[in-house]
Amino acid sequence: MADAKRLICESTALLEGGKAMRFDLPDGHSSTPCFTVRFDGKVFAYVNRCPHRGTELDWEPGEVFDETGLYLICATHGAMFDPQSGLCISGPCQGDRLHALPIEEHDGAVTIMHCAQS
Repeated sequence: MADAKRLICESTALLEGGKAMRFDLPDGHSSTPCFTVRFDGKVFAYVNRCPHRGTELDWEPGEVFDETGLYLICATHGAMFDPQSGLCISGPCQGDRLHALPIEEHDGAVTIMHCAQS
């Protein structure tokens, strides 16, 4: 297996506290839903799975921020997460975390490191 970078989106596609860019990562014979967001000028990426029930966070595709644009929120039960760390700060999974992914922003592009499947 070899590490490779994969383009997720152009930097301009991610607005501060705005809509997330959804993407899938290959996982054997299926794929894992993920998303990336911009917060405090940086990009962050997570597996799109709440640690409480395993449901995707967004209530509409890419809608993962609360109305203030300060927290990620699970549409299923309202758990709130710090967008910089993925830590659940409120809700039934308080203290748990979203699974963070290795995201980078360079030369106007957002890329992720992933392990190529053989």
